[in-house]
Amino acid sequence: MTIARRAEAHAFSARVAGETLTCNLSSREVIVDGLEDPISVQKPTLLYPFEGPPARGQTLEVAPGVHWIRMPLPYALNHINLWTIDDGTGWAIVDTGVRNEETALAWRELFAGSPDKRPLTRVFVTHMHPDHVGMAGWLTRKFGVRLWMTRLEYLTCRVMVSDTGREAPDDAIEFCHRAGWSPAAIETYRARFGNFGKHIHALPDSYRRLCDGEELRIGANTWRVVVGSGHSPEHACLYCPDLKVLISGDQILPRISSNVSVHPTEPDGDPMSNWLASLGKLRREVPDDVLVLPAHNECFRGLHARIDALERGQETSLKRLRRSLNEPKRVIDVFGALFARPIAEADVPLLGMATGEAVACLNYLMHRGELSRSLDAAKVAWYQLASS
Repeated sequence: MTIARRAEAHAFSARVAGETLTCNLSSREVIVDGLEDPISVQKPTLLYPFEGPPARGQTLEVAPGVHWIRMPLPYALNHINLWTIDDGTGWAIVDTGVRNEETALAWRELFAGSPDKRPLTRVFVTHMHPDHVGMAGWLTRKFGVRLWMTRLEYLTCRVMVSDTGREAPDDAIEFCHRAGWSPAAIETYRARFGNFGKHIHALPDSYRRLCDGEELRIGANTWRVVVGSGHSPEHACLYCPDLKVLISGDQILPRISSNVSVHPTEPDGDPMSNWLASLGKLRREVPDDVLVLPAHNECFRGLHARIDALERGQETSLKRLRRSLNEPKRVIDVFGALFARPIAEADVPLLGMATGEAVACLNYLMHRGELSRSLDAAKVAWYQLASS
């Protein structure tokens, strides 16, 4: 097997077995099927202007009135970046960390040790994954402030939290079976289902809706909402032209690529198309000279180069997938074309995430008429390149 380049960590948060986990899969930029890639994918040269993240309980000013906070996560990807923005009478925060005792303790340490005792004024959340929204309910109640979020992220989060404690629905079991999962893996899925809400404090019963293109006055500056999708339903980035800063959430990350998955609730969806369209939208609407503040890794410059690399990497991944489908394959059979690490059946959370992303890639090609799909007698789906 020829490996053309070192695998880059591919970390993502996704709903698997009813909970959100963070795991590592392979890069989209590595040969894994023993064939030479038709194109060479070069990693972009990005500029990281800061020596490192702030220490626990401290903040780091990255632009006038904008501070960086790093919070721990109990996953393979062990951190999330949060941001505070000077809002005049206090501080607005962007994203909140996952719900657990360690995060609550880290927030308390931050509040106790900060020399600036102004309160929080509002809580912005980029999207509904628990590492971003998990502590939002706790913070909004503690300070008596409003949650600001896009409509689809807020409502989808409320729906998913309502699954807490319920049995896995038949549609979810069918999704796993159709992908080629074994009965043992499906039984493990059943046992794990319904844990999503345990990672999130109850959201407030009302919120302030963020809309795409809306301009918000936060303190001394105006910030524009730039909405994307694919990684989540209606992900909000915040762009400040005066400060030349983009808070990108999970839409753009410097060293890892955002998970784009199909879920049992919408098995025929095409989130990959939405994600690629969102990359193009960011390139058009946000100039290249911004400082990007991502949810994971470090602050960086080189937005457009990173977007270009993500697009090239995805196209390389899709070309590998096409090469693998000259013969009929199940979803679980195409993992080798997409991921450089093995996906063990016994690791059901990882199996679920790999399945979601593989189906996203297959659906993307299906929606473009490049693949055919058929069900065998056991109602397992098989995919193959469509006849020309």
